[in-house]
Amino acid sequence: MVKRNLEKISVSKSKKFIVSACLIGKCCFYDGSSKYNPKIKELVDNGVAIALCPEELGGLKTPRPPVEILAGSGEDVLKGKAFMFNKEGKDVTINIVKGSKEFLTVALECGVRKAILKVKSPCCGRGEIYDGTFTDSLRKGNGIATALLLKNNIEVITDSEFSQDRTLTFKKSARSKAVKNKRYGKREKNKGR
Repeated sequence: MVKRNLEKISVSKSKKFIVSACLIGKCCFYDGSSKYNPKIKELVDNGVAIALCPEELGGLKTPRPPVEILAGSGEDVLKGKAFMFNKEGKDVTINIVKGSKEFLTVALECGVRKAILKVKSPCCGRGEIYDGTFTDSLRKGNGIATALLLKNNIEVITDSEFSQDRTLTFKKSARSKAVKNKRYGKREKNKGR
């Protein structure tokens, strides 16, 4: 099922952003909720971003027990020095690494140069992530998907940073403009003035 979705994505036009799917309202957060951000959803609606969930790409179902990195960061997991466990004690390192690599593959195939990812997540967090104790404590470091994107020269910002930065802009796709013009009617400028 994942492979079929990736085939559809890989034939799409280039995108400016890749974003965590939970940020556009997809209920793929570990507890089955979303972390909806209308500004980020608008990027997808306007054709400049693609949204995916690395954890679901790795085969984890929603809802699922929360996952944290034990004794390290995403970079440490990729080097085999740390592991990912869910709150029930199950090692899900293979799933998360697989999903994060597929996330990166799609980003590269779509020509993405910037990612907007969920803050503090063991996959998507940048700068700080949960520390592996399931006590809401944080440690410095990046999630696995973030580590892979950064290693491949794709800039990563968190959803919090995106919401606070008013300088981030995007161009609406031609399709979006055509739909808007059709819906509201295009006004001709008065050429005589």
